[in-house]
Amino acid sequence: MLNFNFQNPTKINFGEGQIEVIAKEIPADAKVLLVYGGGSIKSNGVYQQVIDALAEHTYFEFSGIEPNPKYDTLMKAQEIIKAENIDYILAVGGGSVVDGAKFIAAAALFEGSSENSEPWDIIAKQAPITKALPLGAILTLPATGSESNGNSVVTRDGNKRPFSSPFVRPLFAVLDPTVTLSLSDRQVSNGVVDAFVHTIEQYLTYSVNGKVQDRFSEGLLQILIEEGPKALATETKDDLEVRANIMWSATMALNGLIGAGVPQDWSTHMIGHELTGAHGIDHARTLSIVLPAVMKVKREQKRGKLLQYAERVWNITEGDEDVRIDKAIKLTEDFFKTMQVPTRLSDVDLGSDDIELLITNLESQGMTALGEHGDITLEVSREILTQAL
Repeated sequence: MLNFNFQNPTKINFGEGQIEVIAKEIPADAKVLLVYGGGSIKSNGVYQQVIDALAEHTYFEFSGIEPNPKYDTLMKAQEIIKAENIDYILAVGGGSVVDGAKFIAAAALFEGSSENSEPWDIIAKQAPITKALPLGAILTLPATGSESNGNSVVTRDGNKRPFSSPFVRPLFAVLDPTVTLSLSDRQVSNGVVDAFVHTIEQYLTYSVNGKVQDRFSEGLLQILIEEGPKALATETKDDLEVRANIMWSATMALNGLIGAGVPQDWSTHMIGHELTGAHGIDHARTLSIVLPAVMKVKREQKRGKLLQYAERVWNITEGDEDVRIDKAIKLTEDFFKTMQVPTRLSDVDLGSDDIELLITNLESQGMTALGEHGDITLEVSREILTQAL
């Protein structure tokens, strides 16, 4: 096992009716900026629960945070923050809203290194974040794990870029599985697949004898395989136990626990980001397209873990090594198809002529040495995308 430091101070309030606890989680004298997306929280009852809980607080609202939140949209929140002396951010929504709120919180106190600095430097130049407004999150779509980590992704001019800082990790998060009952099948599918690939990116690398991390990861993968389809099936889609297990799995997949002390990949995500940036494809759906191709192209480097994945997650014990690996990859693709997401570029009407732009974009973003070994060059990325056709 590799050396690591692990700390996750986010307080989780899990279960039905927990939104009301924000009244006590947020200081009574705080000036709160409530940020959310397109307004679905007003139709599913979440908004009213939040407003009721904030009845004794001073709060203002900022809405319109879109999927893959845009820099220009997020910067508009700074006007309210300055005008009203906001000192606390409350995000209500899915991963994109929480990601956007993190950037808003960091940008509000960003000073930069010169008079020409701008908040975009946090992402474009990886300028250090030394402070941020405190942040809380009410999760409505389990997927990204953003509610209990310091990671965020922001889009500008079609470029989807990540940043990370412990200063933007939410102080608390509310996870009420009942609010997920209003999600569309597409949102449910995306969330399950996103959590699944988050887990894979920290698991399917090479062994460092991290037994605890491996077993946690394998358990999460099996839960998502078992429960994901149930959340789409008519007879079980309203089962709160199903929704609860998916919600908690998505949080555990990216709160730092399973990635502590083990090598991580993330090439599927980096290549997938370019598909989203160039073609507007849902994040999770880029992952379901790219991951099987990564497994195929990097099967030799990942051979040991692929065999472990085959046996422990899919219970594949018969056949030689190559047969077992082939079966594991196929079952992964079959699972994605069951979750109603694409597994080929052709499924989203893209072909070989579209690959070069993606490679050019990867190069412009400096994504030239991806993967746990740093050996996924632009040529290997081209091979992966070609395999995904």
